[in-house]
Amino acid sequence: MEQGRLNIKQWAEEDRPREKLVAKGVDALSNAELLAILIGSGNTEESAVELMRRLLADCGNSLNALGKMSLDDLTGTISQNDDGRMRTVRRYKGLGVAKAVTIMAACELGKRRMQEEVTERKQIRSSEDLYRYYLPLMQDLQHEECHVLLLNQACRILENVLVSKGGLTETAVDIRLIMRMALLRQATVVALCHNHPSGNARPSAEDNRLTDRLAKACKMMNIHFLDHVIVTDGKYYSYRDEGTLI
Repeated sequence: MEQGRLNIKQWAEEDRPREKLVAKGVDALSNAELLAILIGSGNTEESAVELMRRLLADCGNSLNALGKMSLDDLTGTISQNDDGRMRTVRRYKGLGVAKAVTIMAACELGKRRMQEEVTERKQIRSSEDLYRYYLPLMQDLQHEECHVLLLNQACRILENVLVSKGGLTETAVDIRLIMRMALLRQATVVALCHNHPSGNARPSAEDNRLTDRLAKACKMMNIHFLDHVIVTDGKYYSYRDEGTLI
């Protein structure tokens, strides 16, 4: 350990996040304190909690924004003026690759828990169910992905399939492939979902054409087209809710 670095073990016992969690329960800890438990120590100027408070402040105190940070974001450097001389310093001193990876892993577990909570209910019956299922998969993506969810007659999940990545066009999304997968898995219900990294959930003309083609194909194959949902980080658009699917 670097000489002079403040360690949680050096704190008064009642202020130590681990001891506080044991004594008062996990709900008693702030987000910064929970993150401090993960990283264990801060640096020569900041305790672990203070370092995590600064990190969270840079994210607008949003765990969602923290979850979008890359390894470079967490461990990168900045230029700093030191008595007229510019020098390169780590943005978050004391936060190396090992600690950054720990934070990223914790954020990923949180997203996977969100998806499991929906999956464990097993049934997908509404646009909100679809949104809650796909949000953990799509909220941090910087590119478009299109997924099809295959369901049985009771709307229980059979399989989620990635059908295109990088852009949503009629050529990128193969309707015949979707129908073939539905038949192979004996799915009687399908739902389509894709994301808009721009944050604008309104459908494009391309989205409308794709939805129309899939709806017609499902009708021909006697498969119920549950919905096409467009996911952004914080909101979604549902063709079913908007009345454009019959």
